Amino acid sequence: MSTGIDLSALRLLQAIRDQGTLTAAAESLGVSQPAVSQNIQRLERRLGTPLLVRAGRSVRLTEAGEVLARHGESVSAALRAAEAEIVALTGLQSGLVRLAAFPSSSSALVPRALAILRERHPGVAVRLEEVEPPESLAMVRTGEVDVALAFAYEGTDLGRGEDDLTGLCVQNLLEDPVLLALPRDHELAGRKDLSLVDARDERWIAGCPRCRGHLMSSARASGFTPDITFATDDPSAVLGLVGEGLGVGLLPGMVRPIARAHDGVVLREVAGVSPRSVHAVTSPDLLGVPAVGALLDAVRDAVAELA
Repeated sequence: MSTGIDLSALRLLQAIRDQGTLTAAAESLGVSQPAVSQNIQRLERRLGTPLLVRAGRSVRLTEAGEVLARHGESVSAALRAAEAEIVALTGLQSGLVRLAAFPSSSSALVPRALAILRERHPGVAVRLEEVEPPESLAMVRTGEVDVALAFAYEGTDLGRGEDDLTGLCVQNLLEDPVLLALPRDHELAGRKDLSLVDARDERWIAGCPRCRGHLMSSARASGFTPDITFATDDPSAVLGLVGEGLGVGLLPGMVRPIARAHDGVVLREVAGVSPRSVHAVTSPDLLGVPAVGALLDAVRDAVAELA
């Protein structure tokens, strides 16, 4: 049941306790003395207990009045803290963004984006999970994450089927070329105008189901079925296997920064393989959240730097 206690009543009791008279309390609050008396009488009727003891011109709080005044201090402090947190959030002095990103984006794009965000807004924290689409997109829809980095290959439209994005906000980031990873001493490594069919007799290293599907469809269009001998979702593992001469594989262009550390590997553009589209996906309701907007800005700037 509502008792009719509000913040103004609590502040009124604090003023009476501190000032000792109704007149002084009224002056400190900028209201009239009759208004103070009426508010106290109204609250006493609602609570069914006296809040003041009058002694001439002076007043003091009853035990019930002291309880309310004491809790009023806690309420006022909590409100001040809430206001300070809101100011910090809107001023990007604090905040948390939950990000889901696919593994190959973690090679360079995500680290650079997070570094940019930290440089600009060191108080904003990011909780990162490595998740492939379509699972990452479902996490945006259910509110498990705030932003997802996702990709789609030609023929797997990001907005259809299992990746239905109705009601979500999709921001295109880049067209990421898909490259053929070869051992540096491979006979194809120095060939010009390389086509996917040139690698038809190689042992292949495949990635996630979606990435493997792109390899399979591209190979099928080129007239062969790849001999997949290793499977891994880790771009660094693919580079390591290729560098040891254990096979070849398709890797997205955004892994170039980590590929430079693998002297035994070359990445070559290859005909017969379409690029993939990379997107940032979030809820329209979150676009007005400063920390989310700051992360999206940092991701776009990281894309521009790494292009």
